[in-house]
Amino acid sequence: MSDPKISVVVPYRDRLDNLRLAFAALADQTLPTDEFEVVVGALELSDGYLALCREYADRLHVVSVVAAVPWQVGHARNLAVRQATGEVLVLMDVDMALPPDCLAELYERHFGYGQRVCLVGQMLDYDNNTGDVVEVDLRPYEHYRKVLADLAVDGPGAVDPRVTARHVIPWSFAWTALVALPRALVTAHDLTFDRNFHGYGVEDLEWAYRVARTGTPIVLGRDFWGLHLPHLRDVAANRRTEGPNYRYFLRKWPANDVELACAVGDFEANEAYPDFRRAVEAAAATPGGSLAVVRDGTSSHLVLGVPVDASGAWDTAAVADVIGAAPPAEVLPIAGIALPYDDDSFARCTVLPAARRLPGAYRERVLAEARRVGVGPVDLVGD
Repeated sequence: MSDPKISVVVPYRDRLDNLRLAFAALADQTLPTDEFEVVVGALELSDGYLALCREYADRLHVVSVVAAVPWQVGHARNLAVRQATGEVLVLMDVDMALPPDCLAELYERHFGYGQRVCLVGQMLDYDNNTGDVVEVDLRPYEHYRKVLADLAVDGPGAVDPRVTARHVIPWSFAWTALVALPRALVTAHDLTFDRNFHGYGVEDLEWAYRVARTGTPIVLGRDFWGLHLPHLRDVAANRRTEGPNYRYFLRKWPANDVELACAVGDFEANEAYPDFRRAVEAAAATPGGSLAVVRDGTSSHLVLGVPVDASGAWDTAAVADVIGAAPPAEVLPIAGIALPYDDDSFARCTVLPAARRLPGAYRERVLAEARRVGVGPVDLVGD
C-alpha cells in the first residue's frame, strides 16, 4: 500500500481478548482499509497473537513489530512508532474500541489540511484507576458494536471529565490511551517515549510535556472518542511504580507544574495550578517570585524554601547561612511539595521560612517531603 493517512499504533502484551475487540472495531472503520494501517508493538510472540493477525489479514493492514522482552509500554510504542508510515499517528491502548466513523472523521476534521495539533480523545467508561478489577466480563464484539453505534447517534457528549474541566496545564490531560498527532511532528522532535519509566504510569505525561515544549497545541477532542474495555487491574501495584515514575519526571523536568502533578496527580494539578503559582509567589514575598530547593556541594544537606526573585536569582545569603558559602551542587526551581529524590537521601534537611509561608496543605507537603528524603529531624530555621 502507498503511505496511508493514518497509522494506528497499539502497544501489546498478553491481552488477546482486548486486542481482538480492538481489531474488530478497527475492521469496522468507514475509512477505507488502504488508507490506514495498524502497527502493533508486540512484546511477545505467541500462537494466539499470530492467529489473531491471520484472522484479520483480509480486513486490516496489520504491521507487527515483535520483541521478546519484558513488558514496558513505552518500548512497545516506540517499536511501533518507528515503523509507522501514516501521515497521522493515532496512539491507542489495546483496551480501546473506536466507533466506525472515528478515523475518517478524525482525519477530515482535524488533520486533512496539515494541521499541527495534538488531539486527545475522550475515554468512555474509564474510572481513572480508582479501584481494583479482579474479574473481567468481556462481551462479544456485537455487544460493543451496539454500544458504539448508540453512542454515535448524537455523539457521546462530554462524558470524559477532562472535556468539561478547565484546561490549564497543556500536557496534564494527554493520556495516551487515545491521542492523535502528525507523524512529521514526532519525527522532527524525536518524540519517542522515555524508556526510563517502568511499570504503570507517567511515561505518557512526560511525553506530552515534550510535545507541549514544541509549541504544539494539545487540545481535547469532543468528537474524537473511544470506548474503554475492561481489563484486570491492581491499583496498589500501579501506585508502587507511579510514585517513582513521577519522581523521575520531576528530576528530568523540575518545574512547578510537574511538582504539583507529582504531589496531587495530573487531573488535580491542572485545576489547582493557578492557585498554587499565586501561593508560591506570595511565599517568596516578591512580585513574580518563586521558591527553589538547593542541594549542598557534598549532597548531604538539602535546603527547601529558598526565595527566588522575578529575574530568577535565588537568595544566596539565606542559603549560605545554612550550608556555607561554597557553591551548591544543585538548585531546582521547585517549591518542594514534591521532591525528585529517594527516601533517606540526605543527612539533613532544612526548611526556610518562605516554604513555611505556603498555605497549610502545601506547607505540610513540604515538611512531609523533607522528612521522607532526610534521615534526621527536619531543621526549621528563621522566623
